[in-house]
Amino acid sequence: MALTGLFLISFLVIHVGLNACIWVNDNGSTFNRAAHFMGSSLLIRAMEFVLFGGFILHIIQGYVLERKNLARRGVSYKVTVGNKASKWYSRTMGLLGTLLLLFLIMHVYHFWTPSRLGGMWNIQPLAETAIDGKTYHNLYGEMQNIFQSPLIVILYVLGCLSLAYHLIHGFQSAFRTLGVHNHRYLKLLNGFGKVFSVLIAIAFAMMPITIHFGWID
Repeated sequence: MALTGLFLISFLVIHVGLNACIWVNDNGSTFNRAAHFMGSSLLIRAMEFVLFGGFILHIIQGYVLERKNLARRGVSYKVTVGNKASKWYSRTMGLLGTLLLLFLIMHVYHFWTPSRLGGMWNIQPLAETAIDGKTYHNLYGEMQNIFQSPLIVILYVLGCLSLAYHLIHGFQSAFRTLGVHNHRYLKLLNGFGKVFSVLIAIAFAMMPITIHFGWID
């Protein structure tokens, strides 16, 4: 669970870096060039299978772990101490993970599916002379079209909120599982994990928001 979690965290860093290209504010040219490179590289396309395998394995592990935790104690404690013993998000990782799974399905449907399997939203390919004059899928136009819907923007922001809390617990928990028990190191990892989780979530959430409100060209 820890290893697949850290693997997926590394993917988030790459993914947020690629998507941040929309803020170059050049009508999506830089973002589309980066997306074209990711979609045309055989190595990266092969890594997509590894990535999907990581997601599937992490999801299965999460539900198995949640089931084991529930099965270990069939009767709840008479006295609950709430956040004094553990934070609410650490006790609801199964729920947060389920919300993220639903968000992931929506995200794959919106972007990966039309990019890899053909257009769904009637977006015309963008001719870009900077890439050998080739025509390639206009994912930036896809984003502009999809994020016109306020409901979809709200769902994406809620998904990013779930991601933030999931990462806040999962980041430091992964290192604990891998054997980091020194109090000083754990304190540093916990602090870094919180900052990282919040920044990643904000960055992802601001993408649909800035496009929806037309803050970028």
